[in-house]
Amino acid sequence: MEKKRVLFVAQEIMPYLPETPMSKIGRYLPQKTQESGKEIRTFMPRFGLINERRNQLHEVIRLSGMNLIIDDIDHPLIIKVASIQQARMQVYFIDNEDFFHRKFLFNGKDKKFFDDNDERTVFFSKGVLETVKKLGWAPDIIHTHGWFASLIPLYVQTAYKDSPIFADTKIVVSLYDDAFNEQFMKGFEKKMIMNGLSMDDLGHYKQGNYVSFMKGAIDRSDALIVGSQEVNPELLDYAKASGKPMLDYQENEDYHVAYNEFYDQIIED
Repeated sequence: MEKKRVLFVAQEIMPYLPETPMSKIGRYLPQKTQESGKEIRTFMPRFGLINERRNQLHEVIRLSGMNLIIDDIDHPLIIKVASIQQARMQVYFIDNEDFFHRKFLFNGKDKKFFDDNDERTVFFSKGVLETVKKLGWAPDIIHTHGWFASLIPLYVQTAYKDSPIFADTKIVVSLYDDAFNEQFMKGFEKKMIMNGLSMDDLGHYKQGNYVSFMKGAIDRSDALIVGSQEVNPELLDYAKASGKPMLDYQENEDYHVAYNEFYDQIIED
């Protein structure tokens, strides 16, 4: 019997970024999922805060070298990888000099939301999916963590829907307390468009803020998980009203057991 495959796309993973509820799940959930008998792949952005030398990141030449087009501009895609030895797992990093070499996540030293956060999330999402295609690794589940991965469900169900790699993939979206209050710059929606994806497909994403992006991800998901104790109430209500399978917040340390049972249920549906 073939092992089930779970692709984790995470905004934060410790020890590469400081410990938060999300980065802790990003670190331990893939390990526990692998130990439960599934195959995994894990992706995150190569934010400039990450110390490459200390964490022993190195470029994967055979996966790098592609250009991703955003708003008619080519952006080179660099793929790096690091190993978490005690977990026997690798983490793939999506990198690009223009988007990910600054020493901050989403807000600069002046606390201002980066004007190009829209392009950064588009690049990250496309970069993950293109790399998975290049790996030839077809996931049964894609599990996204954080708003920065919220375009993945949209792209899988539109631009990538005819790819055999994603033909049978189910999408699970975790909801966290990771809101931002800013609005994306005018014209952001045009940067999201690619072959196989039109303006009519964008739905809630068109509004260009945190709640709308997460509502868009909920719309395009197959199932939902409450990943934080505190989640935006409007999002929580919207998720419940969607009628999609939903796993409530798991308070105990064995949350990964419930998560993996949930994966199995979603795969079988």
